Amino acid sequence: MSARDLYHDAVINALTKDGWKITDDPLALSYGGKDLYVDLGAERSPIAAERNGQKIAVEIKSFLSPSVIRDLEEAVGKYDVYRSVLLEIEPNRMLYLAVPRRVYESLLIEPFGQLIINRVQLRLIIFDEQQERIVKWMP
Repeated sequence: MSARDLYHDAVINALTKDGWKITDDPLALSYGGKDLYVDLGAERSPIAAERNGQKIAVEIKSFLSPSVIRDLEEAVGKYDVYRSVLLEIEPNRMLYLAVPRRVYESLLIEPFGQLIINRVQLRLIIFDEQQERIVKWMP
């Protein structure tokens, strides 16, 4: 298991404020004798009795290294690996990459970032690390 991300607690607080219950910290995945750990697992309680509760997995990335592109490469690589395993063992759980608003506004809304989001089909949670709140869900 790797060290917790700098914004780990901020994302937990933001998800909780948004109505999510953290069920796994971290969410352990196992496939083919290999163990992986996504930062968080969460579920939303059903709003109506006939609706099933939603389940998500959240990988958190702070983007604090000198190279934001290198951070993106690492995040996308992890995202692809986790998504592949989740599709096999828990296909109803949606995977999201949680990124700070400053990264979304400086990189991911630009043409390069949009290309990566669209080609990789990234699901994003954009969060404000100071206010510990969700700014935007994509898609």
